[in-house]
Amino acid sequence: MKLIVGLGNPGKEYESTRHNIGFMVLDKLADSFRFSFQKEKFQGIYGETSINNEKIIFLKPLKYMNLSGEVVRDFIHFFKIPAEDILIIHDDLDLSVGKIKLRQKGSSGGHNGLKDIEKNIGTKEYKRIKIGISNNKQLDTKDYVLGKFTTEEKELLNPILDEMPSLIESFLSITFEQLMTRYNKK
Repeated sequence: MKLIVGLGNPGKEYESTRHNIGFMVLDKLADSFRFSFQKEKFQGIYGETSINNEKIIFLKPLKYMNLSGEVVRDFIHFFKIPAEDILIIHDDLDLSVGKIKLRQKGSSGGHNGLKDIEKNIGTKEYKRIKIGISNNKQLDTKDYVLGKFTTEEKELLNPILDEMPSLIESFLSITFEQLMTRYNKK
């Protein structure tokens, strides 16, 4: 069993904001793999499906970003999912819009959602997909990440969103090292 978590903030006012790219990816995966987010547990909304004979739980924490680790912790304890079977999908200010980077482990890089996950699950050794949202140094970081994507940014993100179902299928069938080699393009 795998747990795939998309990070974001709950509520209509945060839909389609840069910080909610994790939720946007999960919505794309729900369309592609034909599941829905109809179950609620531990302040998270989730859907389940099987892909390549592997049970997958897709989770959107319904606590704000900086408290999302509590939800992830409760899910991994309840479903008995080891850290190596967790994949976190989140925004990254240091990557250009339309770029992705896979990491097998590492620091939070200042991302509050990842900091909280690390604090709550007690390790930095979990897999992640970073999706670039760029950075605008002329705006306060909080205002920037909570801002909506521009039309141009959406055009750059669409190919990434379209590629996610294929990436997830590969995640379930090849090693993460092979997956990083395939997707971590310079």
